[in-house]
Amino acid sequence: MKTIGERLRLARKEAKLTQQQLAQHMGVTKSAISQVELGISKGLSHASLVRACRALDLNPEWLSLGKGNMRPFKPSAHHTWQVMEGFNNRLESSPRISTSVPLINWVQAGEWEEIADTFQLGDAEKWRDTTARVGPHAFALCVQGDSMTSLTGLSIPEGSVVIVDPDASYSNGSIVVAKLADAVEATLKKLIIDGPNKYLKSLNPAYTPIPISDNCRIIGVAKKVEIDL
Repeated sequence: MKTIGERLRLARKEAKLTQQQLAQHMGVTKSAISQVELGISKGLSHASLVRACRALDLNPEWLSLGKGNMRPFKPSAHHTWQVMEGFNNRLESSPRISTSVPLINWVQAGEWEEIADTFQLGDAEKWRDTTARVGPHAFALCVQGDSMTSLTGLSIPEGSVVIVDPDASYSNGSIVVAKLADAVEATLKKLIIDGPNKYLKSLNPAYTPIPISDNCRIIGVAKKVEIDL
């Protein structure tokens, strides 16, 4: 199948859903589904793609590009064997993949409010499976530099991947992705709210906190940190 419309129609038929039912799951009109399936509309926005994959249990790369397996990978029976202390083995539940989110760069993160609804799968470096419970506009970022590395307490080292949810509420102490007015890229910091004063604070004490006001926009809240060994 060469087009996203053909793949969407196949998956919808296998799920025994009408265009109207799928449209309701995705929060779009029946006409929008029909136009994609007929090839009149050539793609889905990032949010619509995520909602379609959740509704139909699909691998985003398969739906958008025709690559990989139709269904997302799930460990058999959601279990894995792990060697425990001594000579005992036990069967432990493995976390179920909740969703896939695009891994984007820090410039894209700074523009996310503007580009999220038109973002296509090919615009991402790749898609990342995650167990984080996040909204349909969520994305992933690969941490750069040592500003969030700490020798004590929470540490988010360079190379780790942060899952960010723009729809989540933030508060004092939240780890956020923020965009300063005079910066090209977004940044990852701890948000400090002290009365009327707000700061972006690094977890690395070698960095000075940055006072913020109207010169800063909070893009999203970090919900999960993932480290590949």
